[in-house]
Amino acid sequence: MFVQALIGGLIIGVAGALLLLFNGRIMGASGIASLFISKILQRKWASHQQQFELAWRGFFLLGMILGGVVLLHFSDGAFAPQESEASAPVIAIAGLLVGMGTRLGLGCTSGHGICGISRLSLRSVFATCLFIASGMATVYLMRLLGGK
Repeated sequence: MFVQALIGGLIIGVAGALLLLFNGRIMGASGIASLFISKILQRKWASHQQQFELAWRGFFLLGMILGGVVLLHFSDGAFAPQESEASAPVIAIAGLLVGMGTRLGLGCTSGHGICGISRLSLRSVFATCLFIASGMATVYLMRLLGGK
């Protein structure tokens, strides 16, 4: 499992570096997804630049989805989705809170934690520490309240 994690980390790091080098963009999944959806909904793809923006964002998101499908296919079920004990409304609220957090934090864990820290951004270091602390507090509270 260590080797797969190391290879995955290297691929993510190289992808982030290449996106920054060739496109001048920081690889943050939430920003890429939100701007892709925004451009689709606003029908902004008239110019070649707008078409290029839409295309690379779409391919990035497609690659994330296909990467998961390929991993699931070749992992003999080791990474199969797990049944959640949470109800659909709880999952929906959690998703909305994550989305609000990425907007308030001006980025997500991939943007801050991978790309921001590697650029020595103090804001990203602080944001990543907050992400980790929030996750730890959430697990603690859920176990305290849920009894697990």
